[in-house]
Amino acid sequence: MIRANLETLPRSLKAVLMLGLLALLVFPFVGSEFYAQMVARLMILSIFAMSLDLLLGVAGMVSLGHAAYFGLAGYALAFLTPAGEAASLWWTLPVAVAASALAALVIGFFVVRTHGIYFIMVTMAFAQMVFFLFFDNKLLGGSDGLYVNFKPDAMVFDLENKRVFYYFTLAAMLLVYGFLRRLLWSPFGRVLAGIRINEHRMRAMGYGTFGYKLAAFTLAGALAGLAGYLWAAQTGFVNPELMGFHMSAHAIMMVILGGMGNFAGAIVGSFAFEYLLLWFKDLPTVGVFKLGKHWQLWMGIFIVLVVAFAPRGLLGLAARVARRKDGK
Repeated sequence: MIRANLETLPRSLKAVLMLGLLALLVFPFVGSEFYAQMVARLMILSIFAMSLDLLLGVAGMVSLGHAAYFGLAGYALAFLTPAGEAASLWWTLPVAVAASALAALVIGFFVVRTHGIYFIMVTMAFAQMVFFLFFDNKLLGGSDGLYVNFKPDAMVFDLENKRVFYYFTLAAMLLVYGFLRRLLWSPFGRVLAGIRINEHRMRAMGYGTFGYKLAAFTLAGALAGLAGYLWAAQTGFVNPELMGFHMSAHAIMMVILGGMGNFAGAIVGSFAFEYLLLWFKDLPTVGVFKLGKHWQLWMGIFIVLVVAFAPRGLLGLAARVARRKDGK
């Protein structure tokens, strides 16, 4: 059986992850409202990172334009929300996710025909086209972006309540994780893993690799759209930067940092990346040298060290240590 990069985890590490889940469940009751909203934002980024991991860690497709689908769903919510009242969650969410999925389907129809560096460059080129479509068009909000004045109306629960929105986001993250883990073990996931390892062999075995890759590309775009929808609902604002190259690059670093191929790694990477980001920005000034001002340098060095000494990411490193302890 073809394996993904990190499919199984030691029991001790699973127990640690379960403790992390328990901490997320109780956090709104022990942490301040500000930090609860920050954690909710990290969970949204975790969904975004997991959607990219489906391409990067499972199918082996490195996309530098994944943020386009993230931003499109946010804009969809902004356009679908009236100026004076909230729009219904139950139709705006499917429409926004479908818009991102449709965009991914159309773009993917062209890009999945390419390989290697050409695939990377074409995904980035399409994303830049979408970015400048919104950036240069005043009818679409231009560089100033758009406001989402009301959170979606769910009727049965109030998303304007920050604690309710927190748990709604947590539920969405867990559902996406469970769905992708199930997908990873399905025949579809096995084929994607095979394509990552040797696409020519999979094609020789009779699999239509183009269809599988296009389906994965579309699904990843839809899940990125879910994250973008939640982001717009939480922040109440969207702008073209959500579709920019930096957003896609951040998602890639989250996946690499946590560990590719196991979606728990994308979650761990998202939380670790944002924590390190804040920590590096708060570094003190030494003499005349402002360490915090150069946080990109320290983050870059840290990512390089992770790639060099822990190629399977932080979760892979933790799994290796846990296996050694379990063996002893």
